[in-house]
Amino acid sequence: MDVMRKFPVQDLSQNEEEVIDLMQLLRAIWHQKIWVVGAILLAAGIGAYYAYFIATPKYRATSVVLLESAGQDLIDLGAVLPTLSTDSEAINTEVEILKSRRLIERLVVREALVQDPEFNSRLQELSFGSRIIRSAKNVFSPPAVPEVNSAAADDRDLTRAVNAFLARLSVRNQPGTFVLKITVTTEGAAKSARLADALAEEYILNQMDVKYEATREATAWLSSRVADLKLELETAEARLAAFSSTTDVISPESVRSIEVQLKELRDRLGSSEATAVLAQDKLQLLESLVDKTAESKAAEAGDIRLKNLLATEGPGEIFDARFDQLLSNAGASKIRLDRQTASLTASVSKLENELAAQSDELVQLQQLARDTEANRLLYEYFLSRLKEASAQEGIQQADARILSNAVLPFVPSEPKKSLILAISATLGAILGVGFVLAREGRQDTYRDAKDLEVETGVPLLGQIPLIPARSRGDSIQYLVDKPTSAVAEAIRNLRTSVLMSRPAKTPQIIINTSSVPSEGKTTMSFALAHSLNGLGKKVLLIEGDMRRLVFDQYLEFERSNGIASILRGNASFDKCVAQDPRTGIDVLGSELGTQNAADLLSSPAFSEFLDDMRARYDFVVIDTPPVLVVPDTRVIAQHADMILFTVHWDQTNKSQVQSALRSFETVNQHIDGLILNRINPKRAQKYGSQSTYGAYGNFGSAYFSE
Repeated sequence: MDVMRKFPVQDLSQNEEEVIDLMQLLRAIWHQKIWVVGAILLAAGIGAYYAYFIATPKYRATSVVLLESAGQDLIDLGAVLPTLSTDSEAINTEVEILKSRRLIERLVVREALVQDPEFNSRLQELSFGSRIIRSAKNVFSPPAVPEVNSAAADDRDLTRAVNAFLARLSVRNQPGTFVLKITVTTEGAAKSARLADALAEEYILNQMDVKYEATREATAWLSSRVADLKLELETAEARLAAFSSTTDVISPESVRSIEVQLKELRDRLGSSEATAVLAQDKLQLLESLVDKTAESKAAEAGDIRLKNLLATEGPGEIFDARFDQLLSNAGASKIRLDRQTASLTASVSKLENELAAQSDELVQLQQLARDTEANRLLYEYFLSRLKEASAQEGIQQADARILSNAVLPFVPSEPKKSLILAISATLGAILGVGFVLAREGRQDTYRDAKDLEVETGVPLLGQIPLIPARSRGDSIQYLVDKPTSAVAEAIRNLRTSVLMSRPAKTPQIIINTSSVPSEGKTTMSFALAHSLNGLGKKVLLIEGDMRRLVFDQYLEFERSNGIASILRGNASFDKCVAQDPRTGIDVLGSELGTQNAADLLSSPAFSEFLDDMRARYDFVVIDTPPVLVVPDTRVIAQHADMILFTVHWDQTNKSQVQSALRSFETVNQHIDGLILNRINPKRAQKYGSQSTYGAYGNFGSAYFSE
């Protein structure tokens, strides 16, 4: 068998880079828009049913509260009472206070929400679906043991109501302002407005309670503190009075007077001591002159009268008496000065002791006075604060006020029907597109001729549209009755490709096969034989599938013997061959036998038979069985000039095609051309441009007549 060229079979299992063709995906989505539209309508219908018939309408009401950070108290207690700051942290804290469980519990008790089924799920009647879900949960986990204690049950109901209210509450700060918006969403319009205003009122009352409690606690603490300070003041005053009664210190001025006296005495003592030293020196000098001459006495005694007596009277009794008098006076002066110095020293010592004693007592007196004054000032300050706190009780002002009461809503805020419909439609579109893309992703068949050629490496010789016939025989009759139809023209295009594929030598024995049954290969064999006969050539069509006889479904005459009888030598060719009156081609069928078909086709008789047919006919078309089912086709292919392979459009799996082509490669046989068969024009538009499929495209409608 001559081989035009070798086309390698590509292995689809190899990891190759996949390129996503966006336009192809968009075309696929557009042409399969019925799924997308259906998904949109279905999802929108479900959303509409939920929004209009299932969803419970809910109403939203908002109460507006203004935080008055610059508010003035009638009496300023400073840090005694809590005040509102102006920073964002303080405002956020107020938001959290509004959502605090303690505040919500007060509201729940006040509004008796525990008895409201909307807030207490225990009071709600379970729907059929809810009962099923609860029963399913009880299967996997035991039901909760009911509370025997009524107090515990009440606590659980209260907790349940608080949680439900918190789920329906929204508190937010208007950016850049001191405004808080309290929004409550319930199933009743009046209920939502009432609860929003009630929470705002509870918030303001809570502020008042907090301030009142703080004032009360401050008053109690200040009262206790004032009593303690009063006792401390009285004790300090008593100590001061007692100390004052036992001390000689009258005032600091008396101490300073003693200091002045002491300084004067010290000055006198110093002068007296100096004079006493001079008198001592004078006495010692005179005593040293007792034994000396009168001249020495007169010269050294320092007395002018003594000198005058020496000059006038000379040494004698008068002179000696004067000297003795001087000596006696010096001794008496020395004694007197010593006595005076001793007296002054005693006085200084006495004043010093007195000054030290009074200084210590003065320090103690001043310390007691300062302690007493400090206790008096602290007592007076706390007494003043106590009077202010007492006056503040009952006249506290909250740091917030209701700026706007909740307005009764007339239209439910939930469900947002238009939003639900839009989301449902969008979700439906996403699901629809996802379904289409999933179908495209899972698609494992050939819809495009280019893909078939690229992935198999085999040229495509024909693209045959789906023949509009109910049976196999009607399909051949259609080609006979409508020779100018698009299908007939596609068959002629296939014939042209077959004849011109080998310019050097026209193929004479042509076999047609497929991967699996029901791909339309037998119809293609009849159609190709009929088209070749249209050229005025002698054409023989052989039924090469001896296991599954289908020619009877195409022919309008009965036959008893076929190719098997010829190969076994039981009948001649002329007795077995018949001519189809519709197409004018000679048809050689087959019949069931006991001998294996592959063994019969491998016999020399089959080779000799084909040589004889080459001499009798211009073209011999053999319809062979599917490659993946039986090995008969590869046996027949050894004698063929051309092997055609039929692929069912959007039906045959790619893996089946690859396996079939690979089976030919294993025996060194190669497919010469592919036929993409049974292309549905309407469905083909969903997967790509209609021009891709050649003869039956929209542009060819002017050339064909159905």
